[in-house]
Amino acid sequence: MEKRLHSSLRSSPEDFLSSAANLNLKSSKPTLKSLIHSASLSSPIASSLPSALHRSISDSILSFQNLLDHPDPAQSPPSKRHRRSSRSSKSRSEVDSESNEYHKQQVLDHLHVFAHIARLCAFHPGNAISHAELLPAVGALHDNLRIFESDAVLSNEIASLCEEWWMEDLPERAMLVSQTLPFLLSRSLTLQKKVDVHRVYSLRDAFHLFDFEDESIEDLKMLLMRCVIAPLYLKTEDGRKFLAFIFGLSSQHSKEALAMIKSQIPFGRKSMLEAYGDVLFRAWKGLEGDLRNEIEDGFLQGLVDGAIHARSEALAASIRRVLGGFINQRTTDGVEKLLFRLAEPVIFRSLQVANSNVRQNALYLLLDLFPLEDPDVTKEVKDTLLDKQFFLLERLLMDDCPDVRVVAVEGCCRILHLFWEIIPSPTITKMLTKVFDEMSHDLCSEVRLSSLNGIIYLLGNPQSHEILKVLLPRLKHLMLDKILIVRVALVDLLLLLRDNCSFQFNKVVDLNVLLNTFATDQSPVAQKITRLLLPSYFPSRLTTEEACNRCVALMMRSPLAGARFCEFALLEGASPKSLMQLVKVFVGLILANKKLDAAQIEGLLVASSNICSYLVTEPSQQDALKELFSGEKVKSLFAAASAGRAQSSIFNIASTFSSENGAFLLEDCMGLVTDCSGLSKNVEKQAEVRSAHKLLVSCDAFDDMLEVLTRHLQKTAYRCHIKFGTEVSKQSPFSVKRKKCKVRNAKWKHVSGKKSSNFEDDYSVAVGISWQIKDLLALEDTRKAILGSQAMDHVFAALKVLSEVSIVQCMNCEYMDPYPILAYTGLSLHMADSSRSSSETMLDQVIDHLLVCTDKLFEASDSGMPVKSTSDTRQENGNRAHHRGSRHREPKKSASSSIESGSVNAKQQQTSSKVKVLTAVLKVIIDSIAMDFVPHLHGSCLKFTSAHIQNIISAMQLLSINKSQLKEENSKDIIMCLRSSFSYAAKLLNLVLKSSSEASEPPNEAFKLVNDLLDLIASTELYLGSSCTSSLITAAKPWMPDLILALGSACMLKQSQAEKAYSTMSSLIKLGFPSWPQILAKIELSETSEGSLEEERDHNISEPDEFSGFKRLMETMLSLLKGKFNLLDAVGLILLTCSVVGLERKDFGLVLGLLHFVRVKLIGQENKEWNGLDMMLVSLPDIYPHIEREMEEQSHEEERNKLQTARALLEPVWMYHVYETGRFSVMEE
Repeated sequence: MEKRLHSSLRSSPEDFLSSAANLNLKSSKPTLKSLIHSASLSSPIASSLPSALHRSISDSILSFQNLLDHPDPAQSPPSKRHRRSSRSSKSRSEVDSESNEYHKQQVLDHLHVFAHIARLCAFHPGNAISHAELLPAVGALHDNLRIFESDAVLSNEIASLCEEWWMEDLPERAMLVSQTLPFLLSRSLTLQKKVDVHRVYSLRDAFHLFDFEDESIEDLKMLLMRCVIAPLYLKTEDGRKFLAFIFGLSSQHSKEALAMIKSQIPFGRKSMLEAYGDVLFRAWKGLEGDLRNEIEDGFLQGLVDGAIHARSEALAASIRRVLGGFINQRTTDGVEKLLFRLAEPVIFRSLQVANSNVRQNALYLLLDLFPLEDPDVTKEVKDTLLDKQFFLLERLLMDDCPDVRVVAVEGCCRILHLFWEIIPSPTITKMLTKVFDEMSHDLCSEVRLSSLNGIIYLLGNPQSHEILKVLLPRLKHLMLDKILIVRVALVDLLLLLRDNCSFQFNKVVDLNVLLNTFATDQSPVAQKITRLLLPSYFPSRLTTEEACNRCVALMMRSPLAGARFCEFALLEGASPKSLMQLVKVFVGLILANKKLDAAQIEGLLVASSNICSYLVTEPSQQDALKELFSGEKVKSLFAAASAGRAQSSIFNIASTFSSENGAFLLEDCMGLVTDCSGLSKNVEKQAEVRSAHKLLVSCDAFDDMLEVLTRHLQKTAYRCHIKFGTEVSKQSPFSVKRKKCKVRNAKWKHVSGKKSSNFEDDYSVAVGISWQIKDLLALEDTRKAILGSQAMDHVFAALKVLSEVSIVQCMNCEYMDPYPILAYTGLSLHMADSSRSSSETMLDQVIDHLLVCTDKLFEASDSGMPVKSTSDTRQENGNRAHHRGSRHREPKKSASSSIESGSVNAKQQQTSSKVKVLTAVLKVIIDSIAMDFVPHLHGSCLKFTSAHIQNIISAMQLLSINKSQLKEENSKDIIMCLRSSFSYAAKLLNLVLKSSSEASEPPNEAFKLVNDLLDLIASTELYLGSSCTSSLITAAKPWMPDLILALGSACMLKQSQAEKAYSTMSSLIKLGFPSWPQILAKIELSETSEGSLEEERDHNISEPDEFSGFKRLMETMLSLLKGKFNLLDAVGLILLTCSVVGLERKDFGLVLGLLHFVRVKLIGQENKEWNGLDMMLVSLPDIYPHIEREMEEQSHEEERNKLQTARALLEPVWMYHVYETGRFSVMEE
């Protein structure tokens, strides 16, 4: 091959190129390189080869273009003649297509060879071949680069040739970039390889050759814009450098790139936004004149304003990440001055505005920029500005908005950590005193938590340690904080102090306080305290004997704290072997009877049980545990255990290892299970009962226990029949042939042998049994045992009676409890779930029964009369549909007379009992619908839920009369039920809306319920205050999208028929006018009065403070409605319809407040003419002309002013559609 090529090269360049074109390029590359590079400057081939190469390339390109435009099969070589076969015969078009493809590939192969030869010639080691003579050949390849896009290898070969030509600064290199650059940009965006980004960056200077004002390079500009949002360019160093470079190509292109970056900020990930900041900084640094000004004044100034006035905290944070590209480079010359010039005019003013969101955003920005200073001014001016910043920070520490205080306290600690050395001592003392003495006692838990987080961060600066030694003990009260995360944060602080030799954590929180908290607190706190105390009370560095002695000392000092310590010791790193030794020490102490008191014995037994629960999973310790807890030892331990918790620990230990060891304990287990009065409210006793259940199950005595519990339930149900006349199902008394128990010597103390003194005692025990049944249904094994038991039907029947009494009599007997309802409904749900075909009717009857009972309760509340017995009020059962159609009329807003009589405490207890019971009913309704059992009962369930919510509102109104005497326990119960009821009701709306469609619209009751829920929030703030409302709003926020959707559900599906939607909404609003629009109108009127009545605001305007929670909820609603055009139209229609009712009632304050909210906040300046809001526009003829008429008739000046302001709000919209669109006519006006 080499000889043939050598011979052809001597003959002529054309023969050489023809021979080379027919060779395989991969195998012939070394030969071609050797022949061409051996040519000298005086060789004839050096002068003739470039022109021949140009002709060959041009001929090949022409042939390829002809094949693309006019395929000619005649040019293909003759193929071998095949025998005819019907199976392998091909059509003429297929044969022609194959021939065409063959010839195209042949031409492309030739071009591969020619491009390689051109490359060898261009970069001849002796520069023997003239680049000027070679340029036409290379130019031909470059100019036709686009038509070779089907061959990626050839295209890349040509682009690489042009790229090297540019890099080597060869003659006329500018002629070889117009196709190369778009190709490389497209390749980098398509293949997503870093090497291609590097190639683009290497050719960056070539982009200056383009005229970016010329429309012919739109494709190139589009590729550059794609690079701006390409993750690969943002991730790589060369990519960021290139993006920064393109800002200098032209002013218009820079503006487009900035607009592209701005559009990505609301949705960009953190890494992308930080990359944009870096790109912008690089671009700014490399530019001058107008292009730099465009970034500074046209973009960065907008970012600063946006960071302060952003509508959401997330958007503000995203903007600050982009600004971080400059803030992090503030030491660079000119950056500090730029940041000061952009931020100073707006940031200090924004820190003092009325809008808390703006203050918070401005504070975040100030903390990022701190210290904000002008580098060109004197030290005195800088100090004055710094004092101003400290003054504002201290002021914001006491801000009215908790969210601002949260940011301020963490920000102050961050500033102290970073700039401790340059901050004056009086300023440090003043700030830290506020943090420790005021912020750590703040009413808002988030502020207290931020105080701890800030102090933890501040500890990272060693220079702060001396003053913190004095101040840290002031945080000891947080160990008893009512919020879990605050206590967790304090223990985290103590852990940090333990590892710092400069501090002693027990001087911050007294050890006795720490141990008392340890004994009773929740697991997250207890586990961290275990980690804190483990090096002191069970150190691994000492011998096992010494470690055990230390732990025993802890047990003697605080038995319950020691028990919690043992619960988490293994999780925090203690070895199983040493813990096994510790259990032996504990057992030995108890059996040695060394004058231990009951509390210490209890602590040792609980600790042993806690350790055993972990060690039982360790195979290496199981045999040792079984040997340790033999039958005789367990008996001795149980004999020493006098307290209930100590005995339950023995039950746990016995059930873990063998049933034989626990046989003698079964009688005591049964006594614990049946002596269950007050169980539902006693968490400690609940744990004891669960341990008894566990042992009874392990000893195969579960059926015997269920038999005893069933008998008591039946007895209590019978006494309900005697006392209240409640109907009892006619079943034969429960009796089964007892299976022979595996434990022969077990004797039962049946509770039936004891006679309760009164009904209340029996009912209390039945409540405890109901709690047990509900708890047992939560575990798979015991649930199967209950569902498969012969006693199940009897349990179900007794719980049905108890549930009815619990609902109907909850206002007459304050001891009524929701647990019989929860057990009854829980059992019915599991029965229905285990056998859907046969149990759905049963569940339907259960729901219907509960709704009938709630009807009786509501009727009694309305009338103020005691509830009659079931026999007196029995309704017809033949027509269930009639039941559902007539039930749940609206309860009266006034309080019932039955509650008005009696003591304040009794009223509170009765109200709490009623709310709990109704919440339990609501829960089962939600569970049933969620499991798709009762889809046909949606309307009835919505009606009941509305009635329940309205009863809560009525109850709160009653309680507000004696709010000062409201007991803390009752208050907590009511708040908990408020949250639960709201969440269940919102979940019901969610389920109903999910099952709706255009063919099956949501029932009108859904609209009624969502208005009741909004009324509930407003009423809670009115009657119980802002603290209760904050708790309720926390529960409401996750459901806000569902509430908004339910609010618009009555008209959204009728949106194509705006007139019909308005008619429907008008009917619904007039049928039951909600109270929340009135509250909303008051808030709006108060806000609009702030400017004109600034000096009188403290005396005359109280609504903003009174309804601050509801105001925040409306702000959340507004943020969720942004961009949801259909929903916004529906909500706007509701408020405008309420305005129509306000006009009819001549409540012009309501009209003005709602119209201001709609015009200014809901719609805003984005759509001044309400274009596309057809449903809202349909209501306008009933409002604007009516306002005009009322103004003519109104003589009272204040009312006339309200109407004038309302008209001014609507006038632009009305006039636009009168004169521009013709939607309304002057006659209507």
